[in-house]
Amino acid sequence: MKKIDVHVHLGKLLYSRPQLAARDVLRMMDSLDVQKACIMAVDSPEELDYYFTSDQVLRACKRHPDRLIPFCNIDPRHQEPVAHHKIPAFDPFPYIERFAEQGAKGFGEVLVGLPLDDDRMLRIYDACGRLGLPVLIHMDQYRGLDGVGLPRLEKMLQQFPDTVFIAHAQHWWSEISADVTEADFCDYPARPVVPGGRVEFLLQTYKNIYGDLSANSGRNALLRDPAFTPGFFERNQDKLLYGSDLVSRGQVLRNHDAIDQINVDKRVKEKIYFRNSARLFKVK
Repeated sequence: MKKIDVHVHLGKLLYSRPQLAARDVLRMMDSLDVQKACIMAVDSPEELDYYFTSDQVLRACKRHPDRLIPFCNIDPRHQEPVAHHKIPAFDPFPYIERFAEQGAKGFGEVLVGLPLDDDRMLRIYDACGRLGLPVLIHMDQYRGLDGVGLPRLEKMLQQFPDTVFIAHAQHWWSEISADVTEADFCDYPARPVVPGGRVEFLLQTYKNIYGDLSANSGRNALLRDPAFTPGFFERNQDKLLYGSDLVSRGQVLRNHDAIDQINVDKRVKEKIYFRNSARLFKVK
């Protein structure tokens, strides 16, 4: 089944792992029937050991425009993060606008260790909404900070209705269950899902939020309760996006196996694997 991978990296990002070249990504794509992959830019120090800038992403994607979709990124803590006497606060809009003019189709991966509703983040969301760039956010105990029940994220969905948010990582996916605790924010809960989780509420309430099924967090969310997941797929089939979170050469990718074993109609999986991302990123 053809796929769009919404979450892929390039370059040398972790000291302990080998560099990931474009040819490695293309080899992975061919092996998994992935037509296109969204390439993340890394501009913050919180999670990874090295950066992979927006300019590097754009250059790599220009060599493979039929396969790679470039994302851009800029840390909102650049320059003057807050206004001072005679010095305005940093405005990310012209930088993001330049990246969009050069071909960027999304913004992320956001790995900033700030609350989701920090004033500096608001400027990012506003700029991306004005430019039509979906924002992919990593949420755990240290990055993309929010509380139990995702109140900050919901506030952003309301405040920026023209900005599309793609949520990812442990905190986001732990909220698939109504019994989430702060201890789950950096964990992979194994207990059965309690219906009524905030992930499903937000996906069904707000048109501008999607769930990125990549990484161990996405895979764990699908496999922790086999009785729950088919219904979750059915109810949210238009808001879920396949992804791998490929970071280094030789990495074993298993998220497609988790999706394949869910017992739902083929048309639901076609949406998750391809059609939802194709619509979001205007892929023919």
